[in-house]
Amino acid sequence: MSESGQGATIWLTGLPSAGKTTIARALGERLTADGHRVEVLDGDEIREFLSAGLGFSREDRHTNVTRIGFVAELLASHGVKVLVPVIAPYADSREAVRKHHQASGTGYLEVHVATPVDVCSERDVKGLYARQAAGELTGLTGVDDPYEVPAAPDLVIAAHEQSVAESAGALHALLGERGLL
Repeated sequence: MSESGQGATIWLTGLPSAGKTTIARALGERLTADGHRVEVLDGDEIREFLSAGLGFSREDRHTNVTRIGFVAELLASHGVKVLVPVIAPYADSREAVRKHHQASGTGYLEVHVATPVDVCSERDVKGLYARQAAGELTGLTGVDDPYEVPAAPDLVIAAHEQSVAESAGALHALLGERGLL
């Protein structure tokens, strides 16, 4: 297998509007340009196509995360770099995905995109914070629903303090350090 044929899952967790998808897409472009097979499993797309019908209860969120983790591991085990910009608010759900990857011998990195809630609410890419503030939305992760900050992520990215290119570069460097490039 060529070097670029080694797969891995890179899970970017963080609050809504933290920059997870933007960083994942920037890293994906760089990896693709370097000849890697890359897939971005965007949380919104997954909810529409793979997890339709699930709500936002703790149980449904866990089911959603484990489904995404299963698909990510499957792709990664076939040589794809799988970038997963998905909130995954609960530590036990993220740990279950990590353990599944470890049991399968598949590379896995957890990256915390640690943008503070006040910065996320200013960005408000999808208008979720405004809807929550107006009383139109409840259960917003990090506001009126829990977000369990990763205790020991493989990388913490302060996306509010550096550019997208710097954030993607830090993640690319970590992939190299871990032998995943």
